[in-house]
Amino acid sequence: MPQLALIRHGQSEWNLQNRFTGWVDVNLTDEGIAQAKRAGELLAEAGFKPDHGYVSVLKRAIRTMNFTLEGLDRLWIPVEKSWRLNERHYGGLAGLNKAEVTEHHGAAQVKIWRRSFDIPPPPVDLDHEYHPANDPRYAAVPPALLPSSESLKTTLERVQPYWEAAISPRLEAGENVVVAAHGNSLRALTKLLFSIDDQAIIDIEIPTGNPLLIELTDDGITPVSARYLDGDRATALPEII
Repeated sequence: MPQLALIRHGQSEWNLQNRFTGWVDVNLTDEGIAQAKRAGELLAEAGFKPDHGYVSVLKRAIRTMNFTLEGLDRLWIPVEKSWRLNERHYGGLAGLNKAEVTEHHGAAQVKIWRRSFDIPPPPVDLDHEYHPANDPRYAAVPPALLPSSESLKTTLERVQPYWEAAISPRLEAGENVVVAAHGNSLRALTKLLFSIDDQAIIDIEIPTGNPLLIELTDDGITPVSARYLDGDRATALPEII
């Protein structure tokens, strides 16, 4: 049976500072590096041998992938990078301290921005430093596809085509695949994989640096089992899993 490992990047500098990050390209902390290395160790202990990797274009995920593959002694496998696996774009919240935003706007409003399925935060203008149109890594992306803010719903809408065109066919061909990405892009993937409804996905959290190892049917389509490899840092999985 093919296996799929989903890994949220290790702790980032802005995770540590309690700031909204999104598409801003911040680095891993020392703890984040340790988490990424541990992810590789845990996957190796589980006997996981990926044939192909997929990662976002943000360095916290890229470095997590590299440390993970080093732990698996599989740095040689092909790894594809795509902006479609980026974190959700937090719009005008990017860079702001979450506690300060809560104090200013109220907990109820911040919960809507952070946890609702289809309500995005306020957008940034096209000339804003955090608008992806001003980042050279997205120069080849059609401008109409570059977000100024995203909800989980619109994150899912950009992740799904990449899943269907690039990642899923590998699994259907019997390959093992590792994906290193972000909390919300991985929530989007789990929503697709396990057919989680719009309300239930709100409560799904993805811990940093803790591999979610999923076994699928021989056709690579239907999940058979799923487990976090670091049980001490696991979060609840939906009942359907």
